[in-house]
Amino acid sequence: MATLDLLHISIADQCLYGLAEGKLLLRLPVSTALNGVGEQNGSGCTPRGRHIVRAKIGDGLPLAAVLRGRRWTGEVWSAQMAAAFPGRDWILTRILWLSGCEIGRNRLGKVDTFRRYIYLHGTPDTEPMGVALSHGCIRLRNADLLQLFPRVPVNCAVVIDEAACPDWAAIPLD
Repeated sequence: MATLDLLHISIADQCLYGLAEGKLLLRLPVSTALNGVGEQNGSGCTPRGRHIVRAKIGDGLPLAAVLRGRRWTGEVWSAQMAAAFPGRDWILTRILWLSGCEIGRNRLGKVDTFRRYIYLHGTPDTEPMGVALSHGCIRLRNADLLQLFPRVPVNCAVVIDEAACPDWAAIPLD
């Protein structure tokens, strides 16, 4: 299982592409922000541009572990929990916390991805993928996040782009 050196997230495709040494190794459906793209604090939008994975949180937690404030609550998501807390934006399983690399675009001031708490994180399997519904983060299926998490090092490059998949994304997976 190769370590990935680039995650490319396409807003148009609602897909994450994982690459190592320029080869496409992973393709996963995601859900980005219902409010579209944007970098402003409080916008509920998914930030664009170059980022890195600044922190990895949740290694070793169970599938569907409930995270609040980047800490495990000790709970595992269930339909009963969802019924008790309708409308809650569930952060489950693991967190890959992003930090912007472009000062004035997605780093520092009122456009700081890290201070906006923008993550790649798990979500209930009842939530659709391939549809923009998040509050700004990039949601993944819990099982997909478990597959992705060990392959992504801290400081891994992440590009979030509005365009449809680049030409290389149509290539079959290695």
